Amino acid sequence: MIKRIMPSSIRGKIMLCTGAITLLIAAVTVSICFVVFQSFLRRNQIQSAEYNLQVVSHNVSNDMDNIIYFNKWCTSSTDIIQYLEGFQNQVKMPSISSAKAPLRSMALNAYNRLKEEFFKTSSSQYIIRAIVSPENCMNYLQVNDRAAASIPRAASTVQDLPYFHELVTAGQYVWMGLEDFLYPASDSSLCIPMARPVKNQYNTETVGWTYLAVSDRIFLDYLKAFPLEPDSLLYITIGTHSYQYKDGLFTEASPDYTAVREINKDVLNNSTTVRLIRMADNTTRRMISRPLWDQGWSISLVLSEQDYNAQNQMYLLLIGTIVIIIGLMGLMLAYILNRTISQPVNQIRDKIRLISEGDFSRDPSIEWKDELGVIGRGINQMSENVVSLMDRKVEDEKQKKDLEYRILQSQINPHFLYNTLNSIKWMATIQNAPGIAEMTTALARLMKNVSKGTDVRISLREELDLVRDYFLIQQYRYGGSISIAYEITDEALYQCQIHRFTLQPLVENALFHGIEPKGCAGKIVIRAEKAAVTGSRPALVISITDGGVGMSPETIRSVLSGEASPSADFFKQVGINNVDKRIKYSFGPEYGIRIESVVDEYTTMVITLPYMISERI
Repeated sequence: MIKRIMPSSIRGKIMLCTGAITLLIAAVTVSICFVVFQSFLRRNQIQSAEYNLQVVSHNVSNDMDNIIYFNKWCTSSTDIIQYLEGFQNQVKMPSISSAKAPLRSMALNAYNRLKEEFFKTSSSQYIIRAIVSPENCMNYLQVNDRAAASIPRAASTVQDLPYFHELVTAGQYVWMGLEDFLYPASDSSLCIPMARPVKNQYNTETVGWTYLAVSDRIFLDYLKAFPLEPDSLLYITIGTHSYQYKDGLFTEASPDYTAVREINKDVLNNSTTVRLIRMADNTTRRMISRPLWDQGWSISLVLSEQDYNAQNQMYLLLIGTIVIIIGLMGLMLAYILNRTISQPVNQIRDKIRLISEGDFSRDPSIEWKDELGVIGRGINQMSENVVSLMDRKVEDEKQKKDLEYRILQSQINPHFLYNTLNSIKWMATIQNAPGIAEMTTALARLMKNVSKGTDVRISLREELDLVRDYFLIQQYRYGGSISIAYEITDEALYQCQIHRFTLQPLVENALFHGIEPKGCAGKIVIRAEKAAVTGSRPALVISITDGGVGMSPETIRSVLSGEASPSADFFKQVGINNVDKRIKYSFGPEYGIRIESVVDEYTTMVITLPYMISERI
């Protein structure tokens, strides 16, 4: 299955792998970013809403604490209590001339103290009306932050409210929620009623009561700047009553939902609660709640899904942009790969095709400065090496053929000489001349071997027999002043293979260039032994040593290079250099001839050949 999908070309494989890896990276990146962003968006939404609710609750709590402090002052002030006790049974304010005229000063003092404390309260702007009244609701004190706030029989009207008795008789503050205010107010029609009894400072007798109407502006002023989305729902709870804030107004309404579970992991404050809820329309929302005041008040916000979805869409747009960018990067990478890999590979392929067609010229355009350039330089070098090898091979073959041609040219007619020499031999035998017969027989054997060619390989024994025949003729020529000795270290060496007429030119050279110039008797020693040349491969090493005049290093170089003209009288134009080349052509450059010599002392020619017993090539 994988083989079917995977392209056959390297370019296709690279493109497929690059595309797959790019898509994988994009998918992983988008998935991780989406999950992280979703979590971050929810956490940020919850924490932002929590902070806004915390600001509102902190301000409302401070204002209500100030108002409670003012109300407690009203119920515990000595001036207020004395005033209420003094007017307990008074129906109206005493006249200046009456016996109870001092009550007028007491009332004025109590009113001044009430007004002073009222305006000293930092949250007095939210108190619509404050009333301090004795039990008979006559001669009451009232104060607010408006100039015309005095209304006849206000205390009696308040006392007649249906919830008044519950508020006054309760052991602590009771919150009736937001009620309609009974008196004109320019900016609000709802208030939070507060009523507490005032007791005698020496006993528990009730001498009067206080009433405060707290405006709903205590919430509205802080909610005006609250960031409320169109689909968000904001509720405040006062006691057992809940109200929804919408369009700057409060309407009594309880949130209709079913709690699914609490999710409090993202909140900043332990007093904050986050719930996953299911609304009446079966949609799932998140609602965050926190205390509004420590008297059991709370504020709740159903978070906006429109805002969340809008930010989600922005993020999806961002993800789309990222995907497009990654796609463009993938296309750019494909283009770069095509420029840096596919095109150079095609150029290298074309160059290899040209080489296969016989074009070995150097192509500098494939020698880039990168890894493919290394391959290109290698191909160019290989082309040049192939050309050099072919030229060298052609030259070697030419030299070999030329050498063979010169050897054939230099050969005398062996069959004619062989027959003639046989006739001379029989004539010498008949005339009782054994020396002539022996010399003629040796020459005849030499001519017979000449007719078989020089490339034929024979055993070392046969080659030494040829040397003996040749040396026998030379002994007659030099009158017996020369001699030859053979040192074969192992009988098995006689079976080693060697080119015919390998030793004869070297023996001839030892006579003509070594012994003869010295002008005295001389001896030639031929030694054969087995040795190792390359690694563990055995070799046949034959040395020919003469006690002649020796050779200088320059002479040795000229002899081995073929610069010196051979002066042999048996094979014309066949010298040591030609024998050396024939060995190297046949067996390799590690074989051949080397010369060791000391002037006026000796010359040793060492022939190194492969150790071959019976194999013939």
